[in-house]
Amino acid sequence: MINSKNLFTGARLGQLQTTNRLVVAPMTRVSALEDGCVGPLMAEYYSEFATGGFGVIITEGLYTDRHYSQGYYKQPGLSSTEQAQSWQPVIKSVQQQGAKIIAQLMHAGALSSYNRFSEHSAAPSPVQPKGRQMSLYYGSGDYNLPVAMSLSDIDNVLQGFADAARRAKEAGFDGVEIHGANGYLLDQFLTDYTNQRTDQYGGELRNRLRIYTDIVARVRAAVGDDFLVGVRFSQKKVNDSQYCWPAAENAAREIFSGIAASGIDFIHITEPYVAQSAFSDGASLVNLAKKYSGLAVIGNGGVETAEQASVAFTEQHIDFLALGKVALANPDWPNLARQGGAIKAFDPAMFRPLADLASALDYANKLSTVR
Repeated sequence: MINSKNLFTGARLGQLQTTNRLVVAPMTRVSALEDGCVGPLMAEYYSEFATGGFGVIITEGLYTDRHYSQGYYKQPGLSSTEQAQSWQPVIKSVQQQGAKIIAQLMHAGALSSYNRFSEHSAAPSPVQPKGRQMSLYYGSGDYNLPVAMSLSDIDNVLQGFADAARRAKEAGFDGVEIHGANGYLLDQFLTDYTNQRTDQYGGELRNRLRIYTDIVARVRAAVGDDFLVGVRFSQKKVNDSQYCWPAAENAAREIFSGIAASGIDFIHITEPYVAQSAFSDGASLVNLAKKYSGLAVIGNGGVETAEQASVAFTEQHIDFLALGKVALANPDWPNLARQGGAIKAFDPAMFRPLADLASALDYANKLSTVR
């Protein structure tokens, strides 16, 4: 039996009152204009989730500066006033339907496949990333070997996040999420094998977490205490699906208590399945985030059906549930779940030849023609 109280009742996320506890997870769609402004298909794409009943929508990762942050061709950004203002019709459409919209702030670091501002990538250390660039996002071949960031480069990162957060607030977003997960720049600082620095940003875990807390401090100074700020964490990466924090629960304790003390409002955990043990056995990462931070926790990973969602709320003690690919197949997932409707499985054909909105539109048109 579905616990509708958990799924469909309103809740507080920091300063925000939401209509329910269902969130659209951030998903890269490489559908912006080449200058990083919102593309022609993006307003309808985001608006559909609000119409479909989601209480909160987190955007795809938006690059933050004009140095090394851009990760993908046709990735949207918040690195200029023009880019920020291009989001205003999207924001207005989503908010008019009662949903909240949060801008995810992202720096790709070593996992950059394309950057119109730089001919090379930069990272904590000059370490060749595992895996290969993702063809779904216009990438091809091995990742480039990044250059090591200087302290000046790191200061540009900090200021880029702060400026992007300020632009997000001015544009009308309801909050920002700092992308510290999935193998991108902040996660590269946190991960032992990609961070070989010997300065204040390397070595022991406290130092490897420092860039997160420094960014939060800059962002808070830019947006004030009354604006929603969260951080996304994961162990797994887009280029390393096996990674776990070597110090296990001790790492979780230090990371989640440390980031909570920095002054954020929520933590967003994404793992392959929200309920899986974080390490060899024991609690899930969302449970550990809740235990050691005391903050609102968004859980993401592997949930498709309403029944699975209800179990996740009941057993994992999460505050909000974020849905990814299943939301692409069912932008009206909350309305369907509430009414007992059939939930469609995600079809990888939606991502052929690219994970962009034009490919998804072609897929939908072919389906309608067949029917």
